[in-house]
Amino acid sequence: MIRDAGDPMPTPDPIADTRHWLERAVIGLNLCPFAKAVHVKQQVRFVLSEATTPDALLADLREELLYLQATDPATTDTTLLVHPHVLADFLDYNDFLEVADALLGELGLDGELQIASFHPDYRFAGTAFDDPGNGTNRSPYPTLHLLRESSIDRAVAAYPDPDVIVSRNLETMERLGLDGLQRLLRGD
Repeated sequence: MIRDAGDPMPTPDPIADTRHWLERAVIGLNLCPFAKAVHVKQQVRFVLSEATTPDALLADLREELLYLQATDPATTDTTLLVHPHVLADFLDYNDFLEVADALLGELGLDGELQIASFHPDYRFAGTAFDDPGNGTNRSPYPTLHLLRESSIDRAVAAYPDPDVIVSRNLETMERLGLDGLQRLLRGD
């Protein structure tokens, strides 16, 4: 479709983009073999943080951790806290993860909940920015993934060989490459 010059540019929808990424990359490439079940059962909570400062994001994170703790897993098993307006720089984001983990301890949630990290510029320690393996944790927007440890334990116990997940994901990303991941997400 050709856009008329007078038509406004489409507004990004971070939640829709994140849902698309979850469906196409995380589930579609089987990067997380446990994601499909909770997604199909509609147990993934997508939350958009309007935070523009790390302190405001920390307040939103606190609220979501307490929400997840208090909510029946059959209703909400996991939460994706998408925060497009803060921590766009990966190094700042990475530093924030220490603050986020400290919050878990402060709330007494160590051993009950954990936080996984996704970012558009995700980079594993010791890798080049363009290393395809980084694609396993690259999301459209900075995102904190709140998980129940009991759910992880059950999923890992039911999976035939959980140790193979990381190596299989790296092989998938090597074959696909970062450009291939972007094409997949665009639907090319």
